[in-house]
Amino acid sequence: MRAITYHRGAVPVDSTRFSLVEKELPVLRERDILVAVKAVSVNPVDTKIRSGQVDMGEAVDVLGFDAAGIVLSVGSEATLFMPGDEVFYSGDLTRAGANAQVHAVDERLVGRKPTKLSFAEAASLPLSAITAWELLFGRLSVERGRRRDGAILILGGAGGVGSVLIQLAHQLTGLQVIATASREESRSWCLSLGAHHVIDHTRDLRNELAALGAPPITHIAALTQTDRHWTAIAGLIAPYGKVGVITNHDALDVAPLRAKSASVHWEDIVTRFAIGGEALTGHHVILNEIAAHVDAGVLRSTARQVIGNLSPASLAYAHALVESGRMTGKVVLTIDL
Repeated sequence: MRAITYHRGAVPVDSTRFSLVEKELPVLRERDILVAVKAVSVNPVDTKIRSGQVDMGEAVDVLGFDAAGIVLSVGSEATLFMPGDEVFYSGDLTRAGANAQVHAVDERLVGRKPTKLSFAEAASLPLSAITAWELLFGRLSVERGRRRDGAILILGGAGGVGSVLIQLAHQLTGLQVIATASREESRSWCLSLGAHHVIDHTRDLRNELAALGAPPITHIAALTQTDRHWTAIAGLIAPYGKVGVITNHDALDVAPLRAKSASVHWEDIVTRFAIGGEALTGHHVILNEIAAHVDAGVLRSTARQVIGNLSPASLAYAHALVESGRMTGKVVLTIDL
């Protein structure tokens, strides 16, 4: 099979960081499925691994942790899918990724592809959708369908996770949704996804919220630049409020939250990999829920740029877009290697 491997290197990235190679077909584990990959999207984790910020060792030489495709075959104990099924998934960061013609993945990490989406549109969703779902309904304990007072502040609403989180919070909860964005393009994107208000995170957040007459900020999703906004976060969160964080930190001082009895919750998609076993099935369940909501017209794809066929040059371009920090939604590449 053909695949695109990566070579560690800092930004700015170019096509020399990727190579098109021939590889042996992966050997399926008992619960694996083999997928003919039709589209992949690029996430910040891809760029961090490639640039050397995250070391995955020698075992992972192919990136691509969001994919959609068609099942070719299944492992000896796989029961969730059959050959011919259309699927989407975020894969396993401890194994080779999906920047390839075919890809082996544990079926418990895979969901059925939404029927209303193309492969490219579907490939934009899995990693960010799982993260947003687990953050909102798991870590932040927001109940679905319940009308309630208060608001959720989403810092970095136009990115991949924010683009799904805005939709989930608007469509499935009673919270007022306030997103942050600094450019007109990203502001318009957040509003189109269902944000009730969008404020500028380059300005004083307290003043921005005061101008809205916003209700108490009972939940905050810190999706980007958490260090920069931490003082504001601690000041804005309501008593007994919850703060969800997905960014990496050597240290984060939570002491300012004590007087409010507020809490901090980390969300990381890799936690289920550390637990292993049937914990992995949580991703299968969430992705099937996401697919059902997409097909019901409740959620939509977050694909914003669909680039032509995957190649070293197109993959380098996609990585550069993600590293620019100016992407709204997701960048997707189709595959016909």
